[in-house]
Amino acid sequence: MLDHVLVYVNGRRQEVRGEDAFLSLSDFLRRTQGLVGTKIVCSEGDCGACTVLIGRPAADGRRLVYLPVDSCIQFMFQLDSTHVVTVEGLGGEASPSAVQEAMIECHGSQCGFCTPGFVVMMTGLLEERDELDETSMRCGLTGNLCRCTGYTPILDAGSKVDVEKHERMAKKYPADAMISEFGRRRRKPIELRADGGTHVDESLRDSKFASRRDAATWRLHVCAAPADLEGALAFLAEHPHATIVAGATDVGVRINKSLTVPATILDLNRVAELDSVAVEDGELVLGSRASWTALEQVCEARVPEFHKIIQVFGAPQTRHVGTIGGNIANASPIADSLPFLYVMDAVLELRSAGGSREVNINDFYKGYKKLDMRPGELIARVRVPLPADNDLLKLYKVSRRFDLDIASFTAAIRMRLDGETIAEAAIAFGAVGPTVIRARKTEEFLRGRTLDEETMQLAGEVAIAEITPISDVRGAADYRYQLARNILLKFYYETQNFAVPV
Repeated sequence: MLDHVLVYVNGRRQEVRGEDAFLSLSDFLRRTQGLVGTKIVCSEGDCGACTVLIGRPAADGRRLVYLPVDSCIQFMFQLDSTHVVTVEGLGGEASPSAVQEAMIECHGSQCGFCTPGFVVMMTGLLEERDELDETSMRCGLTGNLCRCTGYTPILDAGSKVDVEKHERMAKKYPADAMISEFGRRRRKPIELRADGGTHVDESLRDSKFASRRDAATWRLHVCAAPADLEGALAFLAEHPHATIVAGATDVGVRINKSLTVPATILDLNRVAELDSVAVEDGELVLGSRASWTALEQVCEARVPEFHKIIQVFGAPQTRHVGTIGGNIANASPIADSLPFLYVMDAVLELRSAGGSREVNINDFYKGYKKLDMRPGELIARVRVPLPADNDLLKLYKVSRRFDLDIASFTAAIRMRLDGETIAEAAIAFGAVGPTVIRARKTEEFLRGRTLDEETMQLAGEVAIAEITPISDVRGAADYRYQLARNILLKFYYETQNFAVPV
């Protein structure tokens, strides 16, 4: 049993234990390493100022794969056997990187607070491509916010990076020694403890500048990072109410905002059995720790309609670490993935030390944030039937912004026709009730009817009787009622290749 997390930071080996193991990565870098180039603004994973590169061993174990992530919502206990590269690790005043030089020459920085995040993100984009064009940057930089430059000089800088001078991470930081050491740790479980004491600085307690470490009161914390699923289930059997962490994109925000670290944590980042993404017998078979980046890659060809939703699922930094299991377990009625999973009748495999069982996702939610999960269970796999060739499938997300925004309304509609008659229908709405709602009465109304404009107008009136939207900052209840009506007509126009009325 190991009692520490092993992390390399800009090529330097670090063993992290005790209270430091429960810090966010951004706090660890700034407060214990003095690497203040990593900036903290939102502490929610929204602005990208804290972006760093995290290198993890590839599936073949022969190299490190570097992905940009938001360090404010990653925690040290998640990062065993990783290499973290900050903006300081890319270059400095004496020897700036090619990206840094381009930002200087193109005046891509004004106040400078967001600049490190942009530099790291563009460096991360160049890990997977040979140049930065405007399309790749406009997609890749959606998670990095700037309020000074208008983005134009930043985009200019990206297009003018001297790719001949640019060094990829494998060249800048040879990884053989790191990979070798990481491999030796792979089968060893980790248990981290922070035993009592406080880090409360009374002069900072009420200050907006107080770090998480200054403001949070520490008590006994335990985090287990098992090496396999068997170990995870054994720990969960002993600690059935432990907080389960994978990507931490939601848990991280809760910790940052509440200044409270869960007393008992089960971290799944070292459980390789939960990482799988495969297509088997007409189904997507997904480990619960499968990231949205991995799903985006497989769905582009297999389920292009879902791929379009995933592309605007948070920022790239979020998709690299966020997981499908976390999105399901978080149980938000505005979760972008859930309407699709509902209409495809996805099946969840729930595992515990005592065995496994399967639950259709339509039966999984018993109320707001109430799940059909027993103490000691976790979501192990998700099986999603692929749409049939003759299925009509459309997914919708209505939000005020196109990228990086919370939905005001979501919907998934799947139909199968027999000639012009609706033989099957599956409809799910999000953001119109305490859970995502499967519109069963509307589905029953549609079966056996002709797919035409009149039918969909009448179906809209049935649908609004099945939902209970509220008014909030993202939209009024009446607005959501009208969206439920309109989205059925939009489905009809789009699938029948009519122009959608303006």
